[in-house]
Amino acid sequence: MQDLLYNDTMLLDKRTKDLIIEYVPDGDVLDSIVCFFSVFADCTRVRMLSALAISEMCVTDLSRVLGINQTTVSHQLRLLKNLGIVKCERQGKIIFYSLVNDTVNDVMLKGVEFLGS
Repeated sequence: MQDLLYNDTMLLDKRTKDLIIEYVPDGDVLDSIVCFFSVFADCTRVRMLSALAISEMCVTDLSRVLGINQTTVSHQLRLLKNLGIVKCERQGKIIFYSLVNDTVNDVMLKGVEFLGS
């Protein structure tokens, strides 16, 4: 085993090595993936995303339903909007927020599925 650590020879064949080098993200793609998954690292954001997966909501409703301070909700929505995860639509004086698409909810459901297995 000691020889494997210091030897330039790899156990992987060239095709597998080349495939890994091509497939493993780096640079901007890696940064974007890390940024996307960091969205799920905050309990407040996950709760808000779960609620928005059910219905579009305004800040006040989101705050009251989830029992979260309106300032916190606004801050998190601004972050999620800047990341392109939620969108907003003004209806008169009220701004309604919703998920841009179902991808975020699909990722959360896959996480639940993974944790349940």
